Amino acid sequence: MASKEGRFFHGYYGHYCYLPLYIFCGEHLLCARLRPSNLDASAGAVEELARIVAEIRQAWPGVKIAIRGDSGFCREELMGWCEQEGVDYVLGLAKNERLKAEIAAELEQAEEQLRATGRPARVFREFAYQTRQSWSRPRRVVAKAEHLEKGSNPRFVVTSLGANAWPAQALYEDLYCARGEMENRIKEQLMLFSDRTSTAFLRSNQIRLYFSSAAY
Repeated sequence: MASKEGRFFHGYYGHYCYLPLYIFCGEHLLCARLRPSNLDASAGAVEELARIVAEIRQAWPGVKIAIRGDSGFCREELMGWCEQEGVDYVLGLAKNERLKAEIAAELEQAEEQLRATGRPARVFREFAYQTRQSWSRPRRVVAKAEHLEKGSNPRFVVTSLGANAWPAQALYEDLYCARGEMENRIKEQLMLFSDRTSTAFLRSNQIRLYFSSAAY
């Protein structure tokens, strides 16, 4: 089989593929960019957001904009751009030993609640956190200390939104988890031949992605 430009083996997906970037606002598709799969998951996100935000603000100058994304987009470049441009964000934050140590007491509390009730338990906490090297400043992190029958399930998000407007539990359950609905929008793309990237060149495969996006 002939090789395809920009198509590489991706360890997470376990096969050769592209890494498309989709940006949605509700059901409205704002960006469908085909990317090589040997890039960081956030590659090109700032450039696309800058274009989209500028167009939105040209039409609605006073609109408040917030972005949601999984931990693949939790990068200093993106968060710093949002802070500079007045765009709010709530992004998944990959767990590590420092983060889990911050909520050790809450994880223990959730485990005790599960033992007492027999039902999964969640305890929320927020704190200021900064990575040792990559982040330029401390940021608000909301943690979900959850204990399930199969064990602990800690999750973290980082956000620019304040606690007065978005308390920890509401921010995680009502705002961040709603991002999962966007996953359904991406799955709908596959129903409309967005994976038909069968030409040998990245540019022509991008055109095919545009065709499926137009069909959507």
